Amino acid sequence: MLTTLTTAYTDTSAADLAWALGREPLPALACLDVELTDAKLQLRLLGASHQVLLEEEGGSCSETVACIPGSSTPLPLGVAKRVGDWEYEFAARVEVLTPGSFAGRAQELLALVSDHPHGLAGVFPGSPHAFTALLAQRHEGQVHWRTWHAYPQDGQLVATRTRVGVRTPASQAGRSAG
Repeated sequence: MLTTLTTAYTDTSAADLAWALGREPLPALACLDVELTDAKLQLRLLGASHQVLLEEEGGSCSETVACIPGSSTPLPLGVAKRVGDWEYEFAARVEVLTPGSFAGRAQELLALVSDHPHGLAGVFPGSPHAFTALLAQRHEGQVHWRTWHAYPQDGQLVATRTRVGVRTPASQAGRSAG
């Protein structure tokens, strides 16, 4: 799903993004509810980037990557945490592209996400290449989502990957070897 966001562009650069786990739902400009087998996700576009809310048997989880006033947690390159019965893994990278490469990559990503049944993309006013996009899927029993945050004025594209899955106890893994 592709939407035009009716708000001012809040994030000014990739350096302004912060990461948070477990935040309450923030006001959203656009949402997409996704069901992946037993998992329910809500992909949320914020005026300040994205939030994903996940509910699955065994608990819930929320991830926020946004310009969060007062946040002291910058966007990490990687995080691995236990969240209840789940293993949560997050990774982020910043790509710096030339203007021509940026425009082409932006068009590719917007086409990929807007045509996907579990994709949500929002374009900010002022530039067709200023966007935030999210894409969710289930793979091998785990829930995955990817996001892209585009900053055409700096030629920066922030890409994130998240994986949430049920932790396999070491004792069960050892038993299956015999």
